[in-house]
Amino acid sequence: MGRLARVYAAVAVVVAAVAVAVVVVKRRGKGPKWGKVRAIFTDVERKCATPVARLRQVADAMAVEMHAGLASDGGSKLKMLLSYVDNLPTGDEKGLFYALDLGGTNFRVLRVLLGGKEGRVIKQEYEEVSIPPHLMLGGSHELFDFIAAALSRFVATEGDEFRIPEGKQRELGFTFSFPVKQLSIASGILIKWTKGFCIEETVGEDVVAELTKAMERQGLNMRVTALVNDTIGTLAGGRYEDSDVLVAVILGTGTNAAYVERANAIPKWHGLLPKSGDMVINMEWGNFKSSLLPLTEYDEALDFESLNPGEQIYEKLMSGMYLGEIVRRILLRMAQESSLFGEVVPQKLEIPFILSICDIVAQRGARLAAAGIYGILKKLGRDTVTSPKQRTVIAMDGGLYEHYSIFSECVNNTLRNLLGEEIAGTVVIKLANDGSGIGAALLAASHSQYLEG
Repeated sequence: MGRLARVYAAVAVVVAAVAVAVVVVKRRGKGPKWGKVRAIFTDVERKCATPVARLRQVADAMAVEMHAGLASDGGSKLKMLLSYVDNLPTGDEKGLFYALDLGGTNFRVLRVLLGGKEGRVIKQEYEEVSIPPHLMLGGSHELFDFIAAALSRFVATEGDEFRIPEGKQRELGFTFSFPVKQLSIASGILIKWTKGFCIEETVGEDVVAELTKAMERQGLNMRVTALVNDTIGTLAGGRYEDSDVLVAVILGTGTNAAYVERANAIPKWHGLLPKSGDMVINMEWGNFKSSLLPLTEYDEALDFESLNPGEQIYEKLMSGMYLGEIVRRILLRMAQESSLFGEVVPQKLEIPFILSICDIVAQRGARLAAAGIYGILKKLGRDTVTSPKQRTVIAMDGGLYEHYSIFSECVNNTLRNLLGEEIAGTVVIKLANDGSGIGAALLAASHSQYLEG
């Protein structure tokens, strides 16, 4: 069972246990011990409160930071990165396309056969490969050679239905979910490794060039057509299924958002305007920070002791990686100050990240996520009634949203409250699984070198 699977399997147990504790504290608890517990719970509830008025202020602050990030690099905590994706899938795409999804200790290779409007996705196949730990800390050539070799073996299993026409080069969408400074649709400089990787010689290099050289060493005739991250892949996959998709959000172990912006509304864009007039923006919204965010001493302690203090504050309030850790810190204080679990503090409460999710903390995160989405809609002018009414679809991916119903229901209900019933009826959140895989292949198709015109 994978790490995330174990986390989600524990959610129901943890929530049930915490719910019982809350009932005991609020309904039956008596005496000095329970008075202390009640005081801590009351304090947490108060500090985590997210009334609608405050959420609207958070949304306004998000929209302001979006404008600032689009105006200049470094002008905002939101990076508002240009993705150079100016053509999203339309459904007309035809042919065979590959995807490589590298975002952690495993990577996936995928191929998809597209048949245009009528055929859509005719067939798709994929394979998942584990990266040996020593390659995560070794040399750049060794890592990319391993990836290219796996890709080459996968290509060799093509059935007759996947054969490409004579003289055409295979095309690949490369999902690379690490910090990158994008230079074009098919090139980007690695800023730093995360998620346990540490290969210094790759930092500052074009990751597409590194992969291309490795594919050449394998004798694999394949071209990277699009370099994207998982959020943009989710947006592409969502757009392929629904032409009204305008925004993509990831709510899982981490969090991010991307959306379609008008190119003429990006002051820092100095190139020729794309034919479509659009540009997909990777917000990197996990780094959003504002005095309006309801931070507690538990959040501040978590941030101080994290590997990136002062960064990713929004993410630390609402992503699956951190929600349980906040709960652990609250329960640890209860155990220390009120002997909630007896005279001896349970050893497991001393271990960082041992627990999963509690309603108070999860609902705060969900409501802040909804405020962020509302801020994007405000920036795009989709928070008001238009004539005729515009339908806006948000492609959503991530295990936190998909598997934790209290969280997803809270996101949906809060967004509806912020928008109001009339506008809320035009905004739809759609679950978009596997966006980082199929979406990358679709972006390879929509940016194919063989497109006419």
